[in-house]
Amino acid sequence: MGRATTIPFGPQHAAFLEPLNVTLTLEEEKVVGAVLNQGYNHRGMEHALSLDYRKSQYISERVCGICSFHHSTAYCQGLESIYGIDVPERGRLIRTIMMECQRLTSHLLALGHIAESVGYENLFMQCFRERELVMTLVNRISGNRVHYSMNVAGGVKRDISPEGLKDIQATMSRLRPRLRELHRVFSRDRTLSKRTKGIGVLSNQAAREWGNVGPVSRASGIPRDIRQDGFAAYSMVKFSPIVREEGDCYARMMVRMDECLQSMDIIEQCLPLIKDGPVAIQMKGHPKGEAYSRVEAPRGELVYFIRANGKTALERIKLRTPALMNVASLLAMLPGCQLADVPTITVSVDPCICCTDR
Repeated sequence: MGRATTIPFGPQHAAFLEPLNVTLTLEEEKVVGAVLNQGYNHRGMEHALSLDYRKSQYISERVCGICSFHHSTAYCQGLESIYGIDVPERGRLIRTIMMECQRLTSHLLALGHIAESVGYENLFMQCFRERELVMTLVNRISGNRVHYSMNVAGGVKRDISPEGLKDIQATMSRLRPRLRELHRVFSRDRTLSKRTKGIGVLSNQAAREWGNVGPVSRASGIPRDIRQDGFAAYSMVKFSPIVREEGDCYARMMVRMDECLQSMDIIEQCLPLIKDGPVAIQMKGHPKGEAYSRVEAPRGELVYFIRANGKTALERIKLRTPALMNVASLLAMLPGCQLADVPTITVSVDPCICCTDR
């Protein structure tokens, strides 16, 4: 047994897109201990949210660029609950379509970086090539590639034209065979399998103890998906949670790959359900009351608590992001692995420091 060595891993590292900092204790190449330094890049976003309730919506979208539409949806749902209104069906369907488009872009980004972490640069480029189809589509629909700015308390402020609906269907038809080919590569490539199977195992019990959510929890056999609660228009479509039992990097990777195909199914189910009608209801006066709102963001359950006292400025906003729950569980996955596997394990939980260090 060699002498233990402590090294910093991140915040600047080729495998990390964001400033994640982990202190590793090594015995030769084996990780025997890990300390996660959360709050390394704290931004104070929750304080900024307690402003004019109309301005806070735009700030909520900017908590995270990869799930910004889900943040604004959760925020708007909270206000709608306080006002006691129901969003028109057309508005709910548009929200659902846009959330699934964002799930596609988020999962393809995560899959690309898992491939990159094992040195599969070509597969990384393929993931981003297919992701660009969706990014370009949402840009045509909303006028934006990242922060769609389509939500408003009461519904959506931008409708989708008949031509836009046809554009969505055409893009899904074009994307489906490409994602099926990507699925074949991710599920069958021998090198990728060797670098992900049995690596970074998170048991079902550990996932429950750490409070994991989203693809990370479903990869450990927990069949929980907040979309089943029927927010937006999810009660109008048919789907089942994608669940695997292995709990390793391969399972987390394949849950996201399968969910990409599922997102296209949900979008295509929504398209024929869209009927003529309003997309939003105008709300008058200032909100007064409390609300608890949840959505299934790409990384998992996103929670917003809102308290309003009848004034322009909100009294309190508290949000709990899925990345905050999932990143912490790295402390259960890293001990016992090889140093070379640390980037792959870390990227497999899809860490987002914008969401974690608010």
